[in-house]
Amino acid sequence: MDPAEEKPSKTVDIYRDTWVRFLGYANEVGESFRALVPVSLVWGSYAIATAYVTADAVDKGKKASVAHGDNPGKTTRVAVAVVDTFVWQALASVMIPGFTINRVCAASLYLLGRATKWPLPVRKWTTTAIGLSTIPFIITPIDRSVDFLLDSSLRKVYSGGEKHK
Repeated sequence: MDPAEEKPSKTVDIYRDTWVRFLGYANEVGESFRALVPVSLVWGSYAIATAYVTADAVDKGKKASVAHGDNPGKTTRVAVAVVDTFVWQALASVMIPGFTINRVCAASLYLLGRATKWPLPVRKWTTTAIGLSTIPFIITPIDRSVDFLLDSSLRKVYSGGEKHK
């Protein structure tokens, strides 16, 4: 095979294919550390994650605008791209994971207090470790659930069933 005949390179989506994607997990990290840090830092982690979600939605809107040129219905398609991306990301990257990690950590701290005689700092650090270690396990189920939710509701409203891309 001739090296010159390699497959065309895929366009890199900075919000999905690079380290920037991890900014969407900032609030889960913040929730994991809630027992150890001032609440203002936790809210700051939500601000970072929300900025990521907003930037991704704006980026998808710009890409939809370029893709549809001067075609009729361009404004609608751009709006659909922005809304779909924002709602999907808000649910899958901020709201549901943040709530999940918050509850896992709250339950862990409570159960450790009832079941152990560990000092409070040890219980708090253990809770943080449990929260952080939970993150990789919740991502895929939450993403799939949000896809199902949007496919069953919002995406039916704007017909095409277009997913965020």
